[in-house]
Amino acid sequence: MQRRTFLLAATASLLTPALSRADSQYRVLVLAMPSKYHYEYIPVARDSFERLSKLHAFDLNWTHAASVLEQDLSAYAAIVLLNTPVEDLNPAQRAGFEAYMAGGGNAVIVHRAAIALPVGSWAWYERLVGRTVGVHPMLQTGVVTVVDKGFPATFGLPERWIWSDEFYTTTNPYQVPIHPVLNVDETSYDPRKIWPGQVSEPMGRDHPIAWYHRPQKGRVFVTTLGHTVEMYRDPAYLTHLMGGLYWTASGRGQTR
Repeated sequence: MQRRTFLLAATASLLTPALSRADSQYRVLVLAMPSKYHYEYIPVARDSFERLSKLHAFDLNWTHAASVLEQDLSAYAAIVLLNTPVEDLNPAQRAGFEAYMAGGGNAVIVHRAAIALPVGSWAWYERLVGRTVGVHPMLQTGVVTVVDKGFPATFGLPERWIWSDEFYTTTNPYQVPIHPVLNVDETSYDPRKIWPGQVSEPMGRDHPIAWYHRPQKGRVFVTTLGHTVEMYRDPAYLTHLMGGLYWTASGRGQTR
């Protein structure tokens, strides 16, 4: 009996270091601030992110309080701005986020968080996103196409993916180079369909809706998809998000 107990204890001691190392690969902060058109998604998205963190072994800190950006952020491998209206960040919070990125931080920017209003009011952030978002057509069903098969945010997606969303139109006033990951086929929806009093013009053949780049010392992944609450229950969309987060936080997974 004593010998059996000793063997079990010895086996456990051999396994414990490996298990503890695998408990958490990195730490992620998700800032999900509600706005006029984006708030119902929050409890659903939080549940999905918590499941992803358990499945993929990373620590998750979830908050709706922008004051977190005024704290020490150095422990986070990535910060996710999930539909956060960045115009609501005060100067101290903006400065905190800028300092985090300047120090080698990494960011995932999702849907509404890609919009900085009014346009030109936070040029640093527009450069970080890599594109400037203006008006956009109404939510419609369209065909999303894979541009970069070697980027993790496309793994598991078909080459042509039926998706319904607000397909943001963008400009590049600061001439920031980006690497497109997904495009949308403008022949598959009406890029001019918009609310009365507004005008939306098509972008043409090259219409990126997800991309990445490496500004300063860090990594940034942007997806402009993610408008409605049901999307945060959709396995394909969550696979897309997780692939982008995985690359952003770790720098791994990309193939050439």
